Amino acid sequence: MRNIVAKLEEYLHFKNIPVATAEREVGLSNASLSKPFKAKTTIKTDTLEKFLSAYNDINPMWLMDLSPEMLLKSENGHVNEPMKVYSAKKTKEAIIGIQEVPLYDLEATAGLTELFDSGKSHKILDTIKIPNLPRCDGALPITGDSMYPLLKSGDIILFKQTSVENIFFGEMYLLSVKIDHWEEYVTVKYVQKSDKGENFVKLVSQNQHHQSKDIDVKHIIAIAMVKASIRYNTMF
Repeated sequence: MRNIVAKLEEYLHFKNIPVATAEREVGLSNASLSKPFKAKTTIKTDTLEKFLSAYNDINPMWLMDLSPEMLLKSENGHVNEPMKVYSAKKTKEAIIGIQEVPLYDLEATAGLTELFDSGKSHKILDTIKIPNLPRCDGALPITGDSMYPLLKSGDIILFKQTSVENIFFGEMYLLSVKIDHWEEYVTVKYVQKSDKGENFVKLVSQNQHHQSKDIDVKHIIAIAMVKASIRYNTMF
């Protein structure tokens, strides 16, 4: 149960749900979740049942380390995720779930590490507004076919910056991998556990013609979770 408690905390962090909000929505008293989270202790079985009832998109098999997928998926393969957006700002846009995501030109920067540097200004091509979109830091057009047919060259991905310590295995990420002192490789891949140990991760493509690759996590210099994608089917 102790490991399950840690997973529940990961889930709330992933969904950007404050613990106090979760306690209220689950129907628990104050500190019913925050206290075991901080103390790394267990929770009661009925508390877990209430949590799973309130957040029915969480995968019980993931809680038991029997699946890499945190969220349940429907028959068509899409994540069965309730469309909720949580924000500390009590603005009208936050309430209705609309945010304005900047669309960047990666070629105009020196790579993801520079783009993720919040202290620098970057050229914004445009902004994207999609109702009920999970919180995102930015958007980029992609190139290449490694994630085809799920993604194709020219599609736009919307991302949320994170760190290698907070990777959710099985999810899709935008990564920058350091090849040498002068070059970095920017790619979109599924990130899975590696057979080489905890210091490595496996980058997996959707395109079956692309081989998986194990890399040392210390070579990942920037990483962001892919939250959504946009595809143009026609230009007229």
